[in-house]
Amino acid sequence: MEDKNVLGTTLKPCCYQPKTGFYRDGFCRTGPEDVGTHVVCAIMTEEFLVYTKSQGNDLSTPIPMYQFPGLKPGDKWCLCASRWKQAYKAGKAPEVDLEATHEKALEIVDFEWLLELKAS
Repeated sequence: MEDKNVLGTTLKPCCYQPKTGFYRDGFCRTGPEDVGTHVVCAIMTEEFLVYTKSQGNDLSTPIPMYQFPGLKPGDKWCLCASRWKQAYKAGKAPEVDLEATHEKALEIVDFEWLLELKAS
């Protein structure tokens, strides 16, 4: 079965450098073992990175043992839909790549919110 994005078309890759996604295949795919639902392809901003770190999820510090380089503004990353929603409500959510955001995000996040912060 082909993965679909929030627009109802074929899911596009989010990012290969750094390699993102729950399965580290570059796509914001999900499955039963992905309890965080890492399906929102977001473009990191300094504001979001500071916010998420303050919430206990440090995405900017490298973790070499997991081949995680640490994220910087401009990097794309598959975020947990619930974290993006939390950041949206706090006014800190980063822009999203709709073509690379999995349709599963719509179970957690309003489509209008994603549309509002769609990357150009």
